[in-house]
Amino acid sequence: MSMRAGFAQMDITPPVGISKIGWLRDIKVDKVLDPLYARVCILESGDETIAFVQLDTLTIRWSDTDEIRKGVAAEHGYPGARVMVAATHNHAGPAVANVGDVKRDEGYTSQLVEKVVRAFGQALESMEQATVGLGSGFEFDVAHNRRVIMRDGTVRTHGNFNDPEALCIEGPIDPELAVLAVRGAHGRLLGAIVNFACHPTHHGGGTAISAGYPGVVASTMRNRGCPVTLFLNGACGNIHTSNPAAGGVDMPMEEAGRRLAEDALAVMANMEMRDTLRLGSRSRSVQLPYRHVTDAETGGAVRGAQRFVDPAIYDRQMPKLVERIKARGTQPAEVQTHFIDEYAFVSIPAELFVQVGLRIKQDAHPVHALIVGYANGNVGYVPHAEAFSRGGYETTLGPPSHLAPEAGTMLADCAAGLIEEEEQARPLVQDPGE
Repeated sequence: MSMRAGFAQMDITPPVGISKIGWLRDIKVDKVLDPLYARVCILESGDETIAFVQLDTLTIRWSDTDEIRKGVAAEHGYPGARVMVAATHNHAGPAVANVGDVKRDEGYTSQLVEKVVRAFGQALESMEQATVGLGSGFEFDVAHNRRVIMRDGTVRTHGNFNDPEALCIEGPIDPELAVLAVRGAHGRLLGAIVNFACHPTHHGGGTAISAGYPGVVASTMRNRGCPVTLFLNGACGNIHTSNPAAGGVDMPMEEAGRRLAEDALAVMANMEMRDTLRLGSRSRSVQLPYRHVTDAETGGAVRGAQRFVDPAIYDRQMPKLVERIKARGTQPAEVQTHFIDEYAFVSIPAELFVQVGLRIKQDAHPVHALIVGYANGNVGYVPHAEAFSRGGYETTLGPPSHLAPEAGTMLADCAAGLIEEEEQARPLVQDPGE
């Protein structure tokens, strides 16, 4: 089977004056530090095809994902169900959703969808015979688990060990940095995908637009000969560039992005390229239960509750949130898995805790699973179940967090089921005895 691939990117930088999201309060943009992009990668092998879309935004709503899929189907004849749309979770981007006091900018979002569809067409036009390499390495210095267990058993998100009441870090990080690299004729790089788990919050609380460290990854890679790099964030709901062990000191986005790009280039240097690939894609929607809401939760008074930015924002949002929980009952969430030989890119529409992401990776073995967060929608924070007994920002009822403790297990089970179905249909990993 001949292998073909295509890449494209398009500037999606918003105008000055637009609202930002990522900090719950409404912040107006007055300057642009670096551009935002939509990036596309399309892979084709025989009669199978899959595609990735990456956006330098905080999130992507399911409705916008649906519009993008319909657009690429209608305008380019491409199967929309084979498209995975992921945001980098960039906190210094425009208002593409309603978050806290911030209202979604309908005009910008409509243009964003149109630009993605156009960029997709450019990627299709660029398709050429290609070879693909896959590999991974490890990075331990960029990302840190931001949840600190205190001596009373509660958690402080962004706690640090300058506090004498700090006891220990709650959990691990996911140090894997995975890379998919594509080369065309004569071995020249066409593009790459980099997958790593870490919150990009730089410039989130300010008035500037920036792509954060994922933008630095892409620009560094471009300067080193890789024209288009998609950054797919992982299970980073509790993972951050600030280090609690160093008093909460944050790594600048330039350094974080440069280090990750160097890691990716090192992986690529030892990568074996493949001229044939087996591709596939499966998806399923899960109905996730909402939390059982109590008066203590709506008042932010449960043990370990932690409201960031401004508690009044939570109070203003609470009546609408409680009404939605009662009216809907459950929250739909699409889990999608793109298969590339023995690899499985598992998309989760949430701020997934690293513990759940690592469980998916373990359950998938010997398939090499990679987690793609903030993809095909965003249902908010999904911590591991044990986190709810300790509290912290990510479990506190409010605009970003409202699902039941079992949501993470349900998403992990769904991902495991999709991988098992694909394995049964056509084994992804060759039996060494064959």
